[in-house]
Amino acid sequence: MIVNKTLRRLLLLALVAALGLTFSPIGSKILDAIALTTADSSANSTYEQRSNHSPDGIGKFYMGREIAQVMGHLGAGWLERPSREREERPQQLINALTLNPTDIVADIGAGTGYFSFRIATLVPKGKVLAVDVQPEMIEILNGLKREKRIENVEPVLGSVTNPNLPPTSVDLALMVDAYHEFDYPREMMTAIAQALKPNGRVVLVEYRGENPLVPIKPLHKMTQRQAQKELASVGLTWLETKNFLPQQHVMIFGKKA
Repeated sequence: MIVNKTLRRLLLLALVAALGLTFSPIGSKILDAIALTTADSSANSTYEQRSNHSPDGIGKFYMGREIAQVMGHLGAGWLERPSREREERPQQLINALTLNPTDIVADIGAGTGYFSFRIATLVPKGKVLAVDVQPEMIEILNGLKREKRIENVEPVLGSVTNPNLPPTSVDLALMVDAYHEFDYPREMMTAIAQALKPNGRVVLVEYRGENPLVPIKPLHKMTQRQAQKELASVGLTWLETKNFLPQQHVMIFGKKA
């Protein structure tokens, strides 16, 4: 008997639920594998693979843009460099987020929690979900959480297709220099959009791709036009762009009504 791929996935999901594994480590791994298989099965229509590509990219193209290589956990020190405040003015970005004390903020691609721990003080009755796909980064986040004694930062291990956030749970999803490295931007942004509350916002911070003088590798920059095109494809509406940072766009999106 031949069973198509969709039916096989549904049967696997039913088996996971029946065994009560949904929220166990084994169940999570099974669900991640199913999600990755689903993403790969649709990749031919969503993504394009090219053998001739930039050494800074992964050879995978989405809506005309080559996806950049991920900066691994070995680059954690660069995220915490002392010169970052002077170069990028991250505190100005945090102040401009206009957060309420009860907000739930998802810091997607949180890395070492540079933004997560700073934002946490502004949401004392809410929390920050510090999402990263690298287990090593989650270990760093947990260590810093204990060291700093900040209780309202919750490290979350995501996958390359899903940040593992509950539906309609997030007031603001922040991505700082992370989106351009997503292996599966369509799937990730679809999941992030589903995690937003009805009036939730996405704040996308990326180095300005329009400006060749910004001293960052081209694949690690994005233009407003490209970002707006990609996020519109998953039902997010561009609201405004703020350019008060020295080198980065601050692009704000909301759900379509």
